[in-house]
Amino acid sequence: MHIRDYLQLLVDKGGSDLHLKAGGPAYVRIDGDLSEIHDLPWLYAEDTERFALEVLEGRALDAFQRGQEADCAYGVSGLGRFRVAVFRQRGSVGLVFRRVLPGNQDFDQLGLPPVCRALAEEHRGLVLVTGPTGSGKTTTTAAMIGHINATRRSHIVTIEDPIEILHPDQLAIVDQREIGVDTDNFATALRSVARQDPDVIFIGEMRDVETVTAALQAAETGHFVISTLHTTNATETINRILDLFPPHQQYQARLSLANALKGILCQRLVPRIGGGRVAAIEAFVMTQRLYDFVVDPSKTEDITDAIAEGSYYGMQTFDQHLLDLYRRGEVTMRDALAAATSPHDFRIAVRAAGLEATPEPVTRLTG
Repeated sequence: MHIRDYLQLLVDKGGSDLHLKAGGPAYVRIDGDLSEIHDLPWLYAEDTERFALEVLEGRALDAFQRGQEADCAYGVSGLGRFRVAVFRQRGSVGLVFRRVLPGNQDFDQLGLPPVCRALAEEHRGLVLVTGPTGSGKTTTTAAMIGHINATRRSHIVTIEDPIEILHPDQLAIVDQREIGVDTDNFATALRSVARQDPDVIFIGEMRDVETVTAALQAAETGHFVISTLHTTNATETINRILDLFPPHQQYQARLSLANALKGILCQRLVPRIGGGRVAAIEAFVMTQRLYDFVVDPSKTEDITDAIAEGSYYGMQTFDQHLLDLYRRGEVTMRDALAAATSPHDFRIAVRAAGLEATPEPVTRLTG
């Protein structure tokens, strides 16, 4: 068998991820759940080793051959692009392919709230898109970059590891730089990006204090910066950034973050009734009140309450968005409760809205 056969199956089944492991079948993640694949033969150690050597090249291949994990992007004509993680486990090779959907979907196609478009139309400052792995951050940031590309004459520079979605020039000029191919690391790329006359800078992920500092400096000097973090809500996002700095720099970091930050979009994917998944979004938009909460460490924990009261500015908590999705019949009560920040408070809000608050019974197969 060839790697294309397994990737073709992933695409045909509409899955998001493909897991290949020696000594067993392939698995595909569909709408968040892993399913065993019986259409193709079991994999052996020589199969996964061969697949790894087929997809890796350059520095990623060198790292893998030195016994390290490796990540890369992999494109297949007629199928699309995939983000690949290659690693060793129990002496054999494992691979995970994340499917990158072709083209750019817009905000309406993705069902994202209007605040996402409003934040993408900022001309300076910092916008963060956060969430756990597999929560749709890549898709949302691609929609933001695509919107800027289609509506604004500007220069967009992306720094990614690896490049996942290609953005052809439209109204904007788009230069996409890949770590390990076009530049050594995020810090090196960010040190030189100001000399490349960018209007918009996309940083694939803010991983360390050097990257965060460079992003804040770029945002404070008139650039529009978009980046991502693996955090679950706005309060955690702010605390995670500040915790990167040593104690004696914390106050200055708070001021810099408060001055640069325009908004935070935190995501969780929830199964959609009828198939697929929909993004539940917590939206933070910087206001004077929230500026004060970011600067004052004793008030940072009040951010969630301020978001809940900020609908005039397009803000919403996860549970407010989940209630809206449930009211519109897009998600079930059971799935909304599973994704809610506070299931108890969510039930109360559902009842207050005059809706049914009892989860649907689980249908069990018999035979």
